[in-house]
Amino acid sequence: MSTAPSAKDQPQVTDSMLISRVRAGDEDALAALHDRYAQVVYSVALRVLGETTQAEDILQEIFLQLWRNPQTFDSNRGSLGAWLAVITRHRAIDHLRRRRPETDIEDVIVAVDTRLEQTTDRNMTIAKIRTAVERLPVEQRKPLEMAFFEGLTHSEIAGKTGEPLGTIKTRIRSALLTLRKALAA
Repeated sequence: MSTAPSAKDQPQVTDSMLISRVRAGDEDALAALHDRYAQVVYSVALRVLGETTQAEDILQEIFLQLWRNPQTFDSNRGSLGAWLAVITRHRAIDHLRRRRPETDIEDVIVAVDTRLEQTTDRNMTIAKIRTAVERLPVEQRKPLEMAFFEGLTHSEIAGKTGEPLGTIKTRIRSALLTLRKALAA
């Protein structure tokens, strides 16, 4: 009586082996990669977009891109999982930028604020902050935005960017000091 070999008896199929098979047009290899990385791609897209339907669309786009252009992945530059996460994030951000406003101008209710002086001061402060943030070097601005606008911890930022944790902490601290000086002026 013969028995099927167990999973541990079978050789491990690596990402590079599957990518080679995808390059040769093997749909089963793409399905295996999808099984392996769909959750990562979907999670990144959902985190950026905040909407399941759009995250599912991004998931489909990413694997369609991998099928059509598998040569865009270069294993010498990093792992497939990290590469998929990065291109997913970029695609999701592009998708956010293309979104149209969800409210028609006729549906907007305009409220009259009797504290116009306070509102004006607040708006001027916000404009000052935006200008100061825009002037930050990219290597300081990105981790700062990830921490404050996406709610990521320093460790999560280091993991996403591939930078050392100490570097991320230093960049965020430097950015905050620069902003403090700009607002004090």
